[in-house]
Amino acid sequence: MSNSALEVKGLSKSYGEKSVLKDLSFSAALNDFSVICGKPGNGKSVLVRTIMGLEEIDSGQIIVRDQDVTNANSGSRNIGYIPQSFALYPHFSVRENIEYPLDLINATKEEKVEAVARVSELLKIADLLEKKPVQLSGGQKQRVAIARGLSKSTDVYVLDDPLVGLDFKLRERLIDDLRQTQEKLKVAFVYVTSDPLEALQLAKTVLILADGKIVQQSNLNEVYDNPSHLSSMATLGFPEVNVFSGEMNGSTFSSSVFKVGTDIKSDYKGAIAGIRPEGVLIGSQPGSITIDAKLTLMENLGSEFVAYLDVKGVQISTVVSRTDLVGIKLLESKDLKISIKAEAITLFDAISKKKIGKGVSLV
Repeated sequence: MSNSALEVKGLSKSYGEKSVLKDLSFSAALNDFSVICGKPGNGKSVLVRTIMGLEEIDSGQIIVRDQDVTNANSGSRNIGYIPQSFALYPHFSVRENIEYPLDLINATKEEKVEAVARVSELLKIADLLEKKPVQLSGGQKQRVAIARGLSKSTDVYVLDDPLVGLDFKLRERLIDDLRQTQEKLKVAFVYVTSDPLEALQLAKTVLILADGKIVQQSNLNEVYDNPSHLSSMATLGFPEVNVFSGEMNGSTFSSSVFKVGTDIKSDYKGAIAGIRPEGVLIGSQPGSITIDAKLTLMENLGSEFVAYLDVKGVQISTVVSRTDLVGIKLLESKDLKISIKAEAITLFDAISKKKIGKGVSLV
């Protein structure tokens, strides 16, 4: 048996003439926390429903632990499911809510007792088992919902954006719970979200979903540091990446804001430059592209500020630490300048959006 817990091969799904999933493929390994991250409207919810057997597919395969379950009904796919909404049954106790998925597969009383004990210990809710949902806080309800999803003992669990809508502190606590739970169970978690911060906090492996396809799958650091597709760079990170359309002339990229020498040798015409906010520095830096800028907005994130700048009519964002008193002072200057190091620039083909090179030198 392979190390793959879940494989999706060539999955396609359309509604009339609208194609939502387009020959989509990926795999999720055992003992891995895989996060599928994509912007709204890119097919995340449809992907979850097709994996779970809640919607038929047009073509492709869904394989769980080397077993083809493409045509199996939802209940027999051996996939644990934690939906976006916790939707607990109000007339059931916490114990009965957790047991409900096991009732659907005719689990024995002993199996239910074992499952409740296992997940209530994992999620720290053993003292809540006899309570009704109305007696629980929002965080407790979400823990019960997660426990219910984990009650079915299997090798792969699909989590459909289960923390959406929760307040910041509660979400942070549950993120820690989910990480620890996956580590203890040593199973495959496939977590679907549109929140890049959740992806950065949770993922061992990141899958970028864009335009109905997985455009990159790799470990978190590789996807963040070496995006192979513009959507990888645009999806993963906060604030969003700075994007500049331009043209290639030989190995030189030119936009309305800057020029840079590149390592590109092929005959590309249109190109797009992506620069993460941390690649934009305040003030003049030796050996960097230096540009005049004007501060338009400062957003306070606590330990740091996001500064939005106008550069020749183009908005650029950068991040400044609260402790960087020099940088904060420079932002207030009428003669503000910003610097961009050539190596902070990643270049993508204007049509395919695939990575074609990097900035390497000043022009």
